[in-house]
Amino acid sequence: MNILITGTTGYIGLRLIPVLLQNKHNLICCVRDLNRIPEEYKNHQQISFIEVDFLKSKTLDEIPQSIDVAYYLIHSMSADARSFESLESTCADNFRNAINNTHCQQVIYLSGIVNDHVLSKHLSSRKKVEDILASGEFSLTTFRAGIIVGSGSASFEIIRDLVEKLPVMVTPKWLNTKTQPIAVSDVIQFLHRALKIEKLYNQSFDIYGPEILTYKEMLLQFGEIRGLKRWIITIPIMTPKLSSYWLYFVTATTYSLAASLVDSMNVEIIGNPSKINDVLNIKPIKYNEAVKNAFKKIEQNAIVSSWKDAINAAQDADFFGKHINPPKHGCFKDLRFSQVIDAEKTLEKIWAIGGETGWYYGNFLWKLRGYIDLLFGGVGLRRGRTHQYKLQTGDVIDFWRVLYANKKEKKLLLYAEMKLPGEAWLEFKILGDKLYQRAIFRPKGLYGRLYWYAVWPFHGFIFKGMLQNIIKI
Repeated sequence: MNILITGTTGYIGLRLIPVLLQNKHNLICCVRDLNRIPEEYKNHQQISFIEVDFLKSKTLDEIPQSIDVAYYLIHSMSADARSFESLESTCADNFRNAINNTHCQQVIYLSGIVNDHVLSKHLSSRKKVEDILASGEFSLTTFRAGIIVGSGSASFEIIRDLVEKLPVMVTPKWLNTKTQPIAVSDVIQFLHRALKIEKLYNQSFDIYGPEILTYKEMLLQFGEIRGLKRWIITIPIMTPKLSSYWLYFVTATTYSLAASLVDSMNVEIIGNPSKINDVLNIKPIKYNEAVKNAFKKIEQNAIVSSWKDAINAAQDADFFGKHINPPKHGCFKDLRFSQVIDAEKTLEKIWAIGGETGWYYGNFLWKLRGYIDLLFGGVGLRRGRTHQYKLQTGDVIDFWRVLYANKKEKKLLLYAEMKLPGEAWLEFKILGDKLYQRAIFRPKGLYGRLYWYAVWPFHGFIFKGMLQNIIKI
């Protein structure tokens, strides 16, 4: 079967692909930038990649006619709250029009459980997307999921941050809102088993776990699994804006995502019963089992995907193409090099940089820079990294984004996503018996130049110490 996948490098897409490959399907994977093809799927016989930006209808001409089923896994929840609804509608319109010109018989769409009486902006947008897709000339199967729980999911990581950081929590009243969490493994099974099942055509189904829990109960159960006693006090006076800032400062989420989540968490997400579990022979697991399974993946360093690595639809589709070659002129540079004793061990240390490993020198200063970034609305160091030793284009490392990672070329290039009065790159490259470490900063105006001179004294020993410790055996 020929299957088109959108959201290829997203949280769900990366988990669905291996399941489809195991069942011998041929995949056409849409990516916004060919630089972001997952390393393990390059040159795979069952996969072809096409560069498509669903915000630009002309790029959809790349979609072949000979597809049987398509998965619609695009969302813009991490984008600015004022723009994600229009972004999602535009993507859905362009997708529908393109698929109408193919042989596609079924589109499978993953949405969120819709409360018919009160809708958050996020869920209202997802419902609008469903309506747009339903107007296509293909058959639509929609799965509306509750809170998705799995290693690397936004909800899992936020709950983990809260439970592991705060013995006592003074929380907003929405922690008493009821929901029905579902394990990511069950979501993948629903998406996979629905392929070409005609009785599911032009229908929507709520999918959810077997328990109705409040967010407070989810936090407390999470604490029990981790062996942590936690006390939670809910207060009625915390506004949505204050709640969003609370999530933003305590957890690794961005402010825009925190605002969208708070908006959704004020609405009960209880699924409507159906026979879909029996039809597809799926028995969703309980919340505590989903959490335990997630930690098994974390302990095995086998996290398949993370919300932190995803790039939302609002971001420039040519982001990597524009930044992969740092500018040569109008920049401040800090270039250092040193002889390498063992190239392979040095390369392994470079590939493990950031996250739990740290930055090899002056970690307290890196943490201080992260805290300052948070105060100015940036991402800080809280995102860490998805894999301890594995890197590929698009991955997050603390407040950096991986632009290029090639072990054969012995080169790693990072782009700064912290708040800066300009743009910054950090490059590591081994040539012959030397490691070259290059920091580049392109200032924006006078403030950018003043910033560079203000931090320049710290660079003198931070970058020197980092280089020396990376080559140390």
